[in-house]
Amino acid sequence: MDVTSPAPTYVGIDVARDTLAVALAPGGETWAGTNDEAGRVALVARLRDAAPALVVLEATGGLEAALVAELAEAGLPVVVANPRQVRDFARALGRLAKTDAIDAAVLALFAERVRPAARPLPDAGTRALGALLARRRQLVEMLAAEQQRLSRAAPEVAPGVRAHVAWLKKRLAGLDAELRRAVEASPAWRARDDLLRGVPGVGPVLSLTLLAELPELGALSRKQIAALVGVAPLNRDSGTLRGRRLIWGGRARVRTTLYLAAMCAARFNPTIRAFYQRLRAAGKPPKVAQVACARKLLTILNAMARSHAPWQLDFQLSGR
Repeated sequence: MDVTSPAPTYVGIDVARDTLAVALAPGGETWAGTNDEAGRVALVARLRDAAPALVVLEATGGLEAALVAELAEAGLPVVVANPRQVRDFARALGRLAKTDAIDAAVLALFAERVRPAARPLPDAGTRALGALLARRRQLVEMLAAEQQRLSRAAPEVAPGVRAHVAWLKKRLAGLDAELRRAVEASPAWRARDDLLRGVPGVGPVLSLTLLAELPELGALSRKQIAALVGVAPLNRDSGTLRGRRLIWGGRARVRTTLYLAAMCAARFNPTIRAFYQRLRAAGKPPKVAQVACARKLLTILNAMARSHAPWQLDFQLSGR
């Protein structure tokens, strides 16, 4: 007698500020819950009993963070998907309407048919470091905006803007000290930070960004890490058309910080400087050469993190 094993279950969860919409595929079962501690505990318990093959949520600006952490702690395979990718999938299905229930069903179908790979999620310490780093970025943006306002502020409001600029600078300095203490408190982070900052052009901001937002550094191949960050060139060819290669997707915050560091490295890092000059001499536009330098810097850091080898002038990339 043949016994057919049951089909695996895939779960989509649409996260709102106060509610959670849940859908299963196959089968189409749906239900709703509350996005609070009690609602999340009940949902995790129900999903643990269902033993899904994959749970997919969209990134929603942090609203999903608490639920993702609880799902991961329960040992459930969870993926936080890029909203653009999910919407493109929904359009391909002809699902143009948008409600919480529809979004959850689309996420369940996305999990079932696309099956994105579940990656290990950051631990609590890494998430806390990422939150501090995100707050630092916000303060930097506010400080830049207030300094712009101060340059053209009317005399009646200039003192208030000036006081706010001073407060932001003080708070930014305090946050930098807090970030430094967090790194110093962890032997693993301290060792990784020392390794990364030994590379000319890598400063504290890039090192912290890699610690908090790219824990995969050193665990992937050079092609995989470049694609994950979004500095791998993508083809745009069709028929006889040969389009320009473009970078797309990836982790935007890591990519932006890496690009700025690469601009510095193109001046002060002998390896990156020679690479940049060679590309420019070959006729590459400055921005193309700078993106290539960012990719090369990333692959060097990835190889160093894998081998735990400190920076050397003749450092050779290992791994493929």
